[in-house]
Amino acid sequence: MKVAISSEGDNLNSIVDSRFGRARYFIVIDTESMNYKAIDNTAASSAGGAGTKAAQLLLDEGVDSIISSNVGPNALEVFQAAGINIYKSINDTIEKNVEELKKGTLEKIELPTNNGHHGEH
Repeated sequence: MKVAISSEGDNLNSIVDSRFGRARYFIVIDTESMNYKAIDNTAASSAGGAGTKAAQLLLDEGVDSIISSNVGPNALEVFQAAGINIYKSINDTIEKNVEELKKGTLEKIELPTNNGHHGEH
């Protein structure tokens, strides 16, 4: 499975970013091989629509699932329309979140966790 995780850093030891659309990075990882790549989230600096732009960035990567702590309504809608599952992260490393996903312990996100403006000032 190919999973994208919102991340504060660019490796598996990084902590999950609490934001989705304005996360600094996304780690795209193959859960079988644990091979990964870090993607600089170009949508993070958008004046508006960061969640939707970030969602499209990850759709272009061909991900099957998302792990994040907060997902706004617009990004959620994009993922649900594409049939992509979103899971609520635990406050830990990227690697630990992948382990928990494999165990089936991460909660599936079915509704927006914020109003779509999380982290904006």
